[in-house]
Amino acid sequence: MKNDNYKNSLLETIRKLLNLVFVLVIIIALLPFVLLNLDAIGEFFESDSTPKVAATTPINTETSTGVTSIYWTPPSFEQITDLKKLDLVFYGKELIEHTAKFLGPKGNVSSLTNGQNCQNCHLEGGTKIFGNNYGAVASTYPKMRARSGTKESIQKRVNDCFERSLNGKPLKNNSLEMRSIVTYIQFLGSNIPKGGKAEGSGLKDLRFLERAADPVKGKPLYEAKCASCHQSNGEGTRNPDGVEYSFPPLWGTNSFNDGAGLYRLTNMARYVKYNMPFGVSHDQPSLSDEEAWDISAYIISMPRPHKNTPTDWPDISKKPIDHPFGPYADKFTEKQHKYGPFTAIKEFYKK
Repeated sequence: MKNDNYKNSLLETIRKLLNLVFVLVIIIALLPFVLLNLDAIGEFFESDSTPKVAATTPINTETSTGVTSIYWTPPSFEQITDLKKLDLVFYGKELIEHTAKFLGPKGNVSSLTNGQNCQNCHLEGGTKIFGNNYGAVASTYPKMRARSGTKESIQKRVNDCFERSLNGKPLKNNSLEMRSIVTYIQFLGSNIPKGGKAEGSGLKDLRFLERAADPVKGKPLYEAKCASCHQSNGEGTRNPDGVEYSFPPLWGTNSFNDGAGLYRLTNMARYVKYNMPFGVSHDQPSLSDEEAWDISAYIISMPRPHKNTPTDWPDISKKPIDHPFGPYADKFTEKQHKYGPFTAIKEFYKK
């Protein structure tokens, strides 16, 4: 009986050892798989309370000021499976970021512009929040625009920039360059539904001053805060190759002309407030409101190319309150329309 108990105990021990060996073999076999997939396994065991955001969801959570805000972000290039479309998108991005390289005075494709790049106005390739980005273009165009009094396509809007901000000549609609720019812009806004709004697009609101913006006050501010990049003469800083600008001219021969959107003070002041000096963000600006208005007034007071625009604003009652050229559907002077104060003009058009 004693031998039988000993034999049974021995068999049970052997069985347990075999089970342990079996388990160890399985662990050794699975170890390479586990090591190669640690990230995926970690995500699987994350708490259900952790929010999951798809790569294409147009949000960006910012907390630098302690307040969470949600803004549009562009989709990933990895989503593009059509190689021909990918080529157009990449070339379009290059054209926006390095316009002068291809289409400036020393351009390797054509010579159409003043040597500035599209992203001098549309920051970070048209993707910066409140940096004049392209997030809402695809969802809102074609659309009626009061400036032309017509329904405009993206191509028309692009050529407006070429003829005004770049003080140049328009692209042909069927050119590779136009098709690439349009494809890039459409891709950036592809995660916004038609008619939808891309949060953080355009320029951020800035309260009006109770006085007119003052170019005289703006000049020393410009010298102190802007001239190190854009130069005291406003002519900008060129790259060593002389093809592109590191920092674009703000007035003078190679600047945007007086038909451009940034020649309007409310646009320039909002752009400067939330994007300048270079490197600041909308939630951490470095300029006060008054500094932004006065610096902007100084910039637009300086000489620049003139564009004749006799067909702009066919309905003068729809001119923006800061449009610097008459005639107007109100009693206010060109000077007040150009520099403010703007509150009285705005109230007039509310009636």
